Amino acid sequence: MIKNVLFDLDGTLLPMKEKEFTKFYLTSLDEFVYKLGYDYKEFINNIIIGTELVVNNDGTKLNKEVFWNHLVSVYGLDILKLDNILDKYYDNEFNNGKLYCPANPISKDVIKLCLDKKYNIVLATNPIFPKIATYNRIKWAKLNPSDFLFITTYDNSYYSKPNIKYYEYILNKFNFDPNETLMVGNDVNEDMCITKLNVSTFLVTDYLKNISNLDISKFNKGNMSDLYNYLKELK
Repeated sequence: MIKNVLFDLDGTLLPMKEKEFTKFYLTSLDEFVYKLGYDYKEFINNIIIGTELVVNNDGTKLNKEVFWNHLVSVYGLDILKLDNILDKYYDNEFNNGKLYCPANPISKDVIKLCLDKKYNIVLATNPIFPKIATYNRIKWAKLNPSDFLFITTYDNSYYSKPNIKYYEYILNKFNFDPNETLMVGNDVNEDMCITKLNVSTFLVTDYLKNISNLDISKFNKGNMSDLYNYLKELK
């Protein structure tokens, strides 16, 4: 019996044209930091390095601390003033990125179905973004952050995908039984790895990501409409 559902966001609940979105994101961030007087090429490179360090976080610090510690090591403590300023970027210019993330109305139906079935639902999106950026992307999907029991962001997480400890942290935090938990995602490497914890999965294929070309025949899979029907039949 399923009682808990973990959802990925980008490419799952939120359709995403990843290449176009990434190009937009880096270009708009370039322009933003350039106006603040930073060498934008150097700054963006350090954003990328900081994000890579977050992905490889060993759990000794919050992801946010890992990210900003890197920037401090390059620019000094004054860079911390940029934290709140970047929030303004994520609450304004960043929202133009929704042009590359056209909402799928079935996502809203899926979440409503889960709520109607009294499932505990967690947004298990890779926690490499600050809260404001993640919550805005939830809104792009025409969803409500309050529908989720927990939303992973770099402000509240110590690991990132595909580190299995990222999933262990969520399961342990809410005392979820793996045998009563379902993970829904589009990334074979980052989302389906949770099967190591005996959690069942559904692979969403609308924006399938399989960079390692792994065998996906063993997974329950299909588009968002198939997911809705799958969840509807679950006991």
